[in-house]
Amino acid sequence: MLGYIVRRLALMLVTLIGISIVIFLLLRIVPGNIVDILFDAAGYVDPADKASLERQLGIDQPLVVQYLHWIGGLLRGDLGYSYVSEKPALDEILPRIPITARLAGLALLFSASVGIPLGVISAIYQGTKLDYALRVVSLSGLSLPAFWLGLLILMASVALFGTIPIFNPDPKTSGEMFSTYMLPSIAVGFRSSALTMRITRSSMLEVLRQDYIRTARAKGASEASVNFRHALKNAILPVITVIGIEAAFLIGGLIVTETVFNIPGIARFLVEAIRWRDYPIVQNIVMFIAVVVVFANFAVDMLYAVFDPRIRYSD
Repeated sequence: MLGYIVRRLALMLVTLIGISIVIFLLLRIVPGNIVDILFDAAGYVDPADKASLERQLGIDQPLVVQYLHWIGGLLRGDLGYSYVSEKPALDEILPRIPITARLAGLALLFSASVGIPLGVISAIYQGTKLDYALRVVSLSGLSLPAFWLGLLILMASVALFGTIPIFNPDPKTSGEMFSTYMLPSIAVGFRSSALTMRITRSSMLEVLRQDYIRTARAKGASEASVNFRHALKNAILPVITVIGIEAAFLIGGLIVTETVFNIPGIARFLVEAIRWRDYPIVQNIVMFIAVVVVFANFAVDMLYAVFDPRIRYSD
């Protein structure tokens, strides 16, 4: 097991190095840079001032030097400075991470707590009216874009309460945090819960047809024991995979939702940084998302062995 973990960590390091190179080069391929944008906004171009600003920002250096400077700063915990605000990139990014993390966490909790039980129920009552109703709900969740559902929630809030919910970025109590993040997390988690439900139902139906399920019923095991102790336990691996993928996706996939609900999170900030060609901010945020995705996949692999004792990773 230890040997497998070491190999996975080494592979993750190589993957992150490759991702960092791709991120760095793609940003440089995009036409225009922060200096061009600033001088275009001013309405004039002074070649001497432009060259001086490029030297100050370090974008006149060769790409290899710029990349090594960025990676060296990452290893030291120095993320550089924002070209727009001229503040340390860490000070700009760090306060926004908990906001997006709370939203993604609550959306994932909603997805799992709703999707898994409904998927089990749909599989148990396969072919009934309840099953068809739940399948319609899941198809609706997969079909509705999160931003459109968010707009519907805001319109319903205005119609029912006469006001749009105001986002509180710094809730003091758990109750304030729940009320603040509840509506946007539902808008984001509805699609994920629908996908989780579909995967749970499909996996449960496959397991319920196995011989050991019939044997458990023949021995007199209760339906609850058969469905949850035997069937769901063996059907959970594909569900864990989907939840892991959704967890990685939610960190970077909240751009539209944060915009609709006016949430000052890291995903919305990424769009603003891309628009201004703020290289340090964009590089570090995308790199952070890549780290989350890589570690989410690693966590999923580790959970396989926890939930299924038949899986063992050899050294």
